Amino acid sequence: MTAVQAYSYAAPSFLDGSRLGLSTSGGRALSGPLPRPRFFSGLVTEAAPAAAGLLALSDVAMTRYHQPRPGWTRDPVVTCDGQRLRMESFSACGGVYARLDLAALDGDILDRGTTNVDVNGPLREALARVGGKDPLHLGVGADEMSVTTLDGAVVEKKVPLPPRWLRGFAEVQVIAAGFDLRAELTGPHAVRFLRSLPRAAGATVWVTPAGRDLRVHSDARPGAVCLAGAGRVATLLPLLRFAKALRVYGPPAGSGSTASVWELELPGMRYTLAISPAPSRGFSGEGAVLDHLSTDEAAGDADVLAPLLAFEPAIEVGALADASGLAPARVRAALTQLGTAGRVGYDLHESAHFHRELPYDRDQVAELNPRLTAARALASSGAVRVSGDRAEVTTPGGVRIVGLADGSCTCEWWFDHRGSRGPCKHVLAARIVARVAVGVNA
Repeated sequence: MTAVQAYSYAAPSFLDGSRLGLSTSGGRALSGPLPRPRFFSGLVTEAAPAAAGLLALSDVAMTRYHQPRPGWTRDPVVTCDGQRLRMESFSACGGVYARLDLAALDGDILDRGTTNVDVNGPLREALARVGGKDPLHLGVGADEMSVTTLDGAVVEKKVPLPPRWLRGFAEVQVIAAGFDLRAELTGPHAVRFLRSLPRAAGATVWVTPAGRDLRVHSDARPGAVCLAGAGRVATLLPLLRFAKALRVYGPPAGSGSTASVWELELPGMRYTLAISPAPSRGFSGEGAVLDHLSTDEAAGDADVLAPLLAFEPAIEVGALADASGLAPARVRAALTQLGTAGRVGYDLHESAHFHRELPYDRDQVAELNPRLTAARALASSGAVRVSGDRAEVTTPGGVRIVGLADGSCTCEWWFDHRGSRGPCKHVLAARIVARVAVGVNA
């Protein structure tokens, strides 16, 4: 099922001289739901990198890296947390996530919350011409639409938002939370490395630290971080003239994951790209959220945590555990539940979650995760029998033998993926039943 998101802007976003007005549509703020929220009015003190970063973010939203073809562009999501503007987008193919964390601001925070902002063709052309060191006046919200060349007409867009788009946001935050900083390059070394990468979207390389540089390999080797589809980091290249540092994040050694995160430090801001394990694989099918979502308490705990988020600059698991009275493991599961509804992201640089709101509701969580729905059906039908650390799951295709500890299964899904794309429905069903048995016997 594909939802349709209707955007309604008071006027197109514009850049007129030193005035940048980002028109907003349908968001949620601390003051409540608003048709066109207003979050910020003031100066962007680093205008040129901010304009280039917003353009790069828009480029990701317009691009289909796997099997390129024309498609819909989804307007960036912007969250104001009182310290920065976080701008996020996803590629049309679902395999690249981009975020610009803009802190080079000097002005008034009018509210905190999340909205979509209009990025149109004329604005893109104007952003490409921004240069120099003069500050840029930025207004995020309809009250800034005061330029006389605008006719004031409402701009409406209807954009399909497929389930994989939201599932991708959820999967990225869970996957990234398990990554480590693997390398950091200073400006000149970052520029040299990124310019040396192959440009083809499908070219896959592995990189390892080598002094103050990164060494590129054509094959996997111990300790290397994979860049699956080197051409998918192309939006970093126009930002290199501003680059202060490049940080590379990857999964723990030996995990088998080939996803990666690339973070470019710019003056007063950071531009981050998360790259899926393969050009043909979007983040939506990785299954990293399923174990957390399968717990009985996750949905209820999410309701407890939601009022505590309040668009804070950083969400710390320990602080939420203290405030809610929940164990840290249950807080993490609840954050995953909230992430699946588009309400939580993860910032690797700060090692912390952050609050946002996307245009989906919690009732769609089950529809977005059919493996979890199938697992619950198996568990409730009596098809699962647990014995020690093993389980038998009876299905129309035969009995599946599950290893509870290692998540192994005798089904075709496990043989195809070996856990690299999350647990299969049989493992999930067995773990659900095992948790219920522990609760009954406790």
